[in-house]
Amino acid sequence: DWTIDISNAKARVGDKVALQGNMDPSMLYASPQRIREEVAHILSDFVEGSGHLFNLGHGIHLDVDPEHAGVFIDAVHELSAPYHK
Repeated sequence: DWTIDISNAKARVGDKVALQGNMDPSMLYASPQRIREEVAHILSDFVEGSGHLFNLGHGIHLDVDPEHAGVFIDAVHELSAPYHK
């Protein structure tokens, strides 16, 4: 979940299993720029390779602006490409 640094989790399990999640759902209340920064930070902590299912820790809260969810999804798609060589 988002309370565990993904680089530490990856170091513990290696390439033997996939890791899922790791973004705090409350981050969707932040500005679009801050959402993109958090996505970029998580991706850079995971580093290159497969086995990362990027999503929110526990889904989307009911009152989150849908546009912020879109920013999150777009950021994952746009920023993850260089990590999947």
